[in-house]
Amino acid sequence: MAAPAGWRREGNLPAELTSFVGRTRLLTTLKRHLQESRLVTVTGIGGVGKSRTALRLAHQVRADYADGVWFADLARLQDAGMVEHTISAALGIADQSARPDRLTEWVGGRDMLLIIDTCEHLIESCAVLVLQLLKQAPNLKILATSRQSLQVPGEHVLPIPPLAVPGDDPGEDLYGNESVELFSARAAAVVPDFRLDEHNIGAVAELCRRLDGIPLAIELAAVRLRALSVQQILSLLTDRFSLLAGASRTALPRHQTLRAAIGWSHEICEPAERLLWARLSIFAGDFELDAARAVCSEPGSLPEERITDLVTGLVEKSILLMDQHGKGVRYRLIDTLRDYGEEWLDKLGQTDEMRGRHRDYYLKLAQTGEHAWSGMRQVYWFIRMRQEHDNVRAALDYCLNHGEHKKIALELLSALWFMWVACGLAREGRLYLERALASNSEPSKERCKALWVLSYVCSAQGDIDAAQHWAEQCSTEAVMVGDSRSVILATKMQGTAASLKGDLKKATALLGVAIEFNRTGQELNPGLLPAILELAYVLIAQNEPGEAEALLADLRHTCEQRGELWLRSYAHWATSLAQRAAGRAEEALSNVREALRIKAHFHDVLGAMMCLEAMASIAADSGQAAHAAHLLGAAETNWPLFGLPLLSSPFFGGEHEQSVKECKRLIGEAAYEEHFRQGARLNMDEAIDYALDDDPATRPGPGL
Repeated sequence: MAAPAGWRREGNLPAELTSFVGRTRLLTTLKRHLQESRLVTVTGIGGVGKSRTALRLAHQVRADYADGVWFADLARLQDAGMVEHTISAALGIADQSARPDRLTEWVGGRDMLLIIDTCEHLIESCAVLVLQLLKQAPNLKILATSRQSLQVPGEHVLPIPPLAVPGDDPGEDLYGNESVELFSARAAAVVPDFRLDEHNIGAVAELCRRLDGIPLAIELAAVRLRALSVQQILSLLTDRFSLLAGASRTALPRHQTLRAAIGWSHEICEPAERLLWARLSIFAGDFELDAARAVCSEPGSLPEERITDLVTGLVEKSILLMDQHGKGVRYRLIDTLRDYGEEWLDKLGQTDEMRGRHRDYYLKLAQTGEHAWSGMRQVYWFIRMRQEHDNVRAALDYCLNHGEHKKIALELLSALWFMWVACGLAREGRLYLERALASNSEPSKERCKALWVLSYVCSAQGDIDAAQHWAEQCSTEAVMVGDSRSVILATKMQGTAASLKGDLKKATALLGVAIEFNRTGQELNPGLLPAILELAYVLIAQNEPGEAEALLADLRHTCEQRGELWLRSYAHWATSLAQRAAGRAEEALSNVREALRIKAHFHDVLGAMMCLEAMASIAADSGQAAHAAHLLGAAETNWPLFGLPLLSSPFFGGEHEQSVKECKRLIGEAAYEEHFRQGARLNMDEAIDYALDDDPATRPGPGL
């Protein structure tokens, strides 16, 4: 999950990484059921191709949905309470607000298809949410995949059978059988010169029959062509099934067939590969090679220097999948193979040990990211922590579900303040923080840090009262335990809340104190630099733009020296406010445009919306009312991606209303509404492109 998806209207479908073979009739039937029913659930055993079939259908019908086809994968989610949040994140709703039902509100009247993949382990939560969505979003259709139905009224359940095998249709040409076609396609990927011919077609057909047409089993068998002929694979497989079923093929149900095929793949792995397979199952999502080395290696049985070769071996055997992410590579286990690995890990008695090592690795990673956040690699840490989202959740769930690790949960959550606030995950961070604080009620330094982080998160949500409450609680407890750093940060967070409330005198005093005490420290975030930024726009609100601009110039200089981009973008935005207040519109526009360019690196919905609002104000001041109306319309459409428009703050709300009033004065209400509607058609990407367009010829004129 490297970046939010909701910057585009067409959806977020993952690419199809392999060719899709067969299933023509099934896809036709599935498409018809989706036309007739608003909820279709495809069911079937593991490895039968539910997810792959749903993805193929999604690509076929994506043009039928004006607001896109969206894919939410729940396979790695463990906490049922996070189902709605996970689906919201898949839709690109960087909703940081504390309001309930934001997902249903956002979907609203949109004409879209939502695919919810792998529901069986969270079936009750999925059923409740699906029913709620269908009731409140009349144009929404849902395609779910699960090993069991959701049992929701109006649900149409379509079982996905294995592929047809030779003999199912007596008149069928063996070369045209879909199981045989799948084996041939995957075999050619392993051995490029592989071809079906009269010498191997019989063995391939029998092999597909033995494997009951289960796609995953067929693909695992095809991998063995690197070392064996088709006839050898068939002979070995026949021997194995004879041992398992007493030579009676009919005694093996299909789920046992798949299990036998996976077990066979397990047996061809060398002992170290089997052990690594089991240990890698501890990762909730994909992972980097360094993570595998840190979590899974062990002197003697699994030395660190062997991990790279063992991972390569598992990739070659199709146990691990390898994904390219920019310049980096990440690995993941297919869900069915992860389940098998988890069983072996449990049999080895190593589950708790591996979960602890996994937790420790992500705690160290979070702490490293926290200390590096304000430096040159900020964009890297934004991308990296979004990639590690599933694993961070797994580590948090492990801590929160085991009382002896509850204090570590506070450490992990607190170190990730930059992930919750700057990476668009404030709502999730708040849920975890409140849960962790409830289970760690005794005052401590760890609890104090979590309290000011929670206050920071609440501010990012626009929940100003909660932000103030948690900051005050932090201050009280920090005094009790002698935590001077938390006292200072609590003061800063109280100043933030006061500024958002419009209590400028209080905000000035509190932020000033926080800045004075933070100047002697080495940490830029989240104390010193945000406090300077917030004090600057409080000064602007107090009609002191000159003093604010001087503060912001120093802030930008510090950010540029350190390589800090995220806060620097806000400094450019605030500088534009000061320059606008001083009547320097061109300089103000230059700064807010620079802020918007930087925000694209972080997919910062809140920051981008504030830039659009600022640009609209500048345009209105300059008499470009139609352009301003376009920008205001674009902002109106995309604010729901964040949550609370303008953070419900009087500081920002007053500027917005003034811009609207000025536009209507210049071009009249009817013309304003028309240009506003045109802007409201823009999605996030389009809105940013429009705002950054240097060509005035592409902008609307002063009238209609």
